[in-house]
Parts: sequence; C-alpha cells; structure tokens
Amino acid sequence: MSTSILEIVELPDGDFALRRSDDEDAPLVRISFSQEARDMMEKKDLSVAKAMMTAGIEAVGNIAQDIDLEEEDEMDIAPAASSRTLH
Repeated sequence: MSTSILEIVELPDGDFALRRSDDEDAPLVRISFSQEARDMMEKKDLSVAKAMMTAGIEAVGNIAQDIDLEEEDEMDIAPAASSRTLH
C-alpha cells in the first residue's frame, strides 16, 4: 500500500477538509461547523476539526487492525485435513 501525506486545510467556504497533499480536488473528509458551534469554540475550530480527523484516522486504523486479526484467527481455525483414509 502506498503512503500519502495527508493535510488539513480550511476551504474558501470555511469548512475544513482532510485531503492528500497531491490532490486538491477530492477531500477525503469534510467538516462543517454551524455558526453557533463556531461561536462556542471561540476561534478553536481548526483545533477541534484536527482532533476530530485524528480520532477518525485512529478509529480506521483500529478497525483495520481488528479485521487483520480476525482474518488471522480464521486461518488458524481452518479445519484440519481429515484423519480418515479412503480406499
């Protein structure tokens, strides 16, 4: 799997986006705060968006790890070859 550098940017409309640094057109995630939420955050909206995206990335990593572990367990539990001999 190739690695990409991800960046968080503020879009012209004030939303925040997580995107690959080499692809300005297609954000992976987009976060939009209402004006009420922005007022409550007192100019900390970028920090909140960053924390939300970081938590999401960590969750995806954990899910992927769980899937890998489940697949390993399934391979370990694969039925053994039959002990019967057919003639």
